[in-house]
This record gives sequence, structure tokens and C-alpha cells, in this order.
Amino acid sequence: MPQFFLNKRLVILLVSIIVLVALIGFSLNGRKDVTWPEQFVKDTVGLVQATFHQPAQYVAGFFENVGDLKRTYEENEVLKARLDERMQLEAKVSELETENDKLREQMDKESDLKAYDPIEATVIARNPDRWHDVIAIDKGKVHNVEENMAVITSGGLIGKVKHASQFTSTVQLISSSDRTNRVSAKIQAEKPVYGLIEGYDEEEQALLLRRIPFDAEIKEKQKVVTSGLGGEDGVFPSGLVIGEITKIEPDEYGLTQKAYIKPSTDLYDLDHVMVAKRSTVMSEDSLEAEEEE
Repeated sequence: MPQFFLNKRLVILLVSIIVLVALIGFSLNGRKDVTWPEQFVKDTVGLVQATFHQPAQYVAGFFENVGDLKRTYEENEVLKARLDERMQLEAKVSELETENDKLREQMDKESDLKAYDPIEATVIARNPDRWHDVIAIDKGKVHNVEENMAVITSGGLIGKVKHASQFTSTVQLISSSDRTNRVSAKIQAEKPVYGLIEGYDEEEQALLLRRIPFDAEIKEKQKVVTSGLGGEDGVFPSGLVIGEITKIEPDEYGLTQKAYIKPSTDLYDLDHVMVAKRSTVMSEDSLEAEEEE
């Protein structure tokens, strides 16, 4: 019995192969007419393809668009990160360029202080309640800073050392409202005119130059510099720029004149400064001059 079934299966397989080959040959003989089974199969397959092709294309396109959006989002995030880095870098470069320019100006200024040894310092503190009065710097007695030494920037005079500690110092600005804060100044004109810087007018945002002789011929935009004269004012090198005249008024009942001076240095924005220390060379020259007299 098993042998019979085995032979029967073999016969069926052979018959199926023969029929399949015959159908293939029949299909390839260049017939113009198609049999109804072939037509049925083709129509069925075509209908199934037409039914599922468009949705399949839509689904495939949808996922492809999602992938594109994801890639676009990732690229956008990378570009935003690079843009932020570039903006930060540009801000840093701008800050460094500004600081470099200030330091260059400061180095150029050092050559002008012939009889003084400039001590470079950085502003480390400023009291909001006394913004126009004092600042703190990071140099003190161990750095040879002493009281009453002149403090300048590349723009000109800003004040003097009020108090010196071991490692830090307090600088009194020329805009301080302290009545004892006076600087002997000179107006650069055909004939030099002298006066005293006394205080600061916040409304005009200008220094006050008082004690100008009533008959002195002065005018706006004239430069004002340190005179190097006076008691404590002798600590200031002569010729340091203070500012320029912006306004002139009578003072003390017309007996003198008062001028408003726009500071040459932005006293609101101070970071790097220099303390003008008297050099030993100047001291020796001064002693020799005194001996000759």
C-alpha cells in the first residue's frame, strides 16, 4: 500500500510538470487571444495592484517625508548650535579687541609719563551709591602704591589714590563731590588760564572748573589739562588731559568764571587704569634743581 501511494504521487508530480510546461509553451507561442483563465488572473492581479498601489505609495511617501522632517530638524538644531557658538565667539572677539585697544592706548600713554613709573591696575569694585566718587583697584602698598598718587587711563586723569591697603587701594575720582577733592587745571589757550576742578554736575554730566579769572578769554571746546601746580595737586603729572569746555558761566557774583568740562575719559565705564608713581630719577633731578637754587 505505501508503495502504491508513493508511485501515485510521482505520477501526479510528473503530470503537473507536463501541464505547466505546456501552459508556458502555450503562452509563449505569440497568441493574440488570451484565455479566460489568463484574463481572469491578469485582471485580478491588476485590480489588486491598482487598489493597493496608491495607498502604499502614500504610506511610503509619508514615512519618507517624516524622515526628511526629522533630518531637517536635526540639521536645524546643529545649525542653531553653531550659530550660537559663532555669536558667542564674535562677542568674545569684540570684547578682546576692545580690551586690546584699551591696553594698546594704555601702553602708548606710558611713554608720555616721562618722570613717572606707571603701575597697571584693574578696577575690582565700585559702590552703586557712590558711583561718581570712588572705585577700588587690585594694587596696594606691596605694589608700591601710595596715597595721593595720580590715577589715569589712556584718555587722561580720572582721580587719585585716597587710601592704600596692602593689596588693594581706593581711588577718589575727580568727579567726587568731596569738597577737598580739587585738581589744579590749565586751559590750553594762547595765554594759559588756570583754575580748579571742584566737583561734578550730574545734570550736565560735566566736571566743574572754578576760580577762572573773570577777564580770562576762554571758549567752548578748548582742552583742559592738569597744571602740575598746587600742594597735593603736585602729585599729578602736568599736561594730563582732563576734558574740554562745553559751557561757560559767571561764578561768585561775576568775580570769576565757571566752566563745565566734559571728561576725556568715560568715568562711568572704568576697567583698566594706571597709577602714576614718581620715579627715583625724577626725585634725584628735583633734588639737584633745589641744590642749584
